Amino acid sequence: MPHHPMLSGDRFRLGTFSTNCSSGMTPTKAPERWVNSWDNNLKLAKMLDEAGIDFMLPIARWIGYGGETDFHGGVLETMTWAAGLLAATKNIAVFATIHTAANHPVVVAKQMATIDQIGHGRAGLNIVAGWNKPEYEALGLTLPDDHETRYAYAQEWFDLIRKLWTSDDHFDWNGTYFKAAKVKGDPKPIRGSVPIINAAGSPQGREFATDNANFLFTPAIDLERSKTEIADLKAQAKAKGRDVNVLTFSHVICRPTEAEAKAFADYTAVQNADTDAVDNLVRLQFAHAHSFPHDLLAQIKHLFALGHGGFPLIGTPDQVAEGILKLHATGFAGTTLSFVDYVEEFPYFRDHVLPKLEAAGIR
Repeated sequence: MPHHPMLSGDRFRLGTFSTNCSSGMTPTKAPERWVNSWDNNLKLAKMLDEAGIDFMLPIARWIGYGGETDFHGGVLETMTWAAGLLAATKNIAVFATIHTAANHPVVVAKQMATIDQIGHGRAGLNIVAGWNKPEYEALGLTLPDDHETRYAYAQEWFDLIRKLWTSDDHFDWNGTYFKAAKVKGDPKPIRGSVPIINAAGSPQGREFATDNANFLFTPAIDLERSKTEIADLKAQAKAKGRDVNVLTFSHVICRPTEAEAKAFADYTAVQNADTDAVDNLVRLQFAHAHSFPHDLLAQIKHLFALGHGGFPLIGTPDQVAEGILKLHATGFAGTTLSFVDYVEEFPYFRDHVLPKLEAAGIR
């Protein structure tokens, strides 16, 4: 069976996040901000692959957040993005992020099986049950107000995909949300399935994630709070006979000195913050999502300007490595990494932080 970096070994997993989106994870007006061109993504993927980074995770986005930069207004579609990157790499896992409401499960089942063949068993699926109301409106859809309906829909969506991946015969499907006649999943993913990521904050979302996902994706705002959260989530999954790991996301500014790192953070997230985009992002999180704890949102607005609310890893290589070790000690199974410019900044992280993590025994 081919190697899948998300399913083998006990190392602390590292990936990148949102490289398919304009400005990455940083709503900044600084000219150094990430350009999400295909050439930049391809160059980065090859660098990550050679460095032994475990995965790349995209954001599926249909409209931007406005502001001067229209943060996330430019987006490479995630299934085709993943297919291209899987074809161009050898070891790294690449996820497609799919909104259940915008993508029919019979189509997604075949798309995932196809890209898993392209990557020789390295594909992954990040399931989004829906939260961004303006995006629903852009697609002519209605976002259900209650989380129960969103996740009931997502559950049937994934149940149909799993049936396609496990059944050897044609079958009919007569569900609440989907109807299908004489469908069959051929081909299937190489392992019969692919690793599943789901970001969930509401009780309904956490039920869905612990029922279906291999990895639950959640922010790390207060690490003491995260310790309890991770323990509770793993216990919830264990009670269902499942083992679910928890991932988080981080924003990296790593420089030879702490002063240089802090100065660049101030330059991107204070002096050049796209404040209108940040305000829109925070407002939508309050209105429709439970990805971030609502009692902490107002306190962490500056983290949205810095890196979309990601855990800040700002400082020297020693300080950045120490921050990642803290995430590991908290119980996270891994973290994504974002940079203002991934291609320009990752090599310094690769050369000066990765060896420290390897020496510490978590890689």
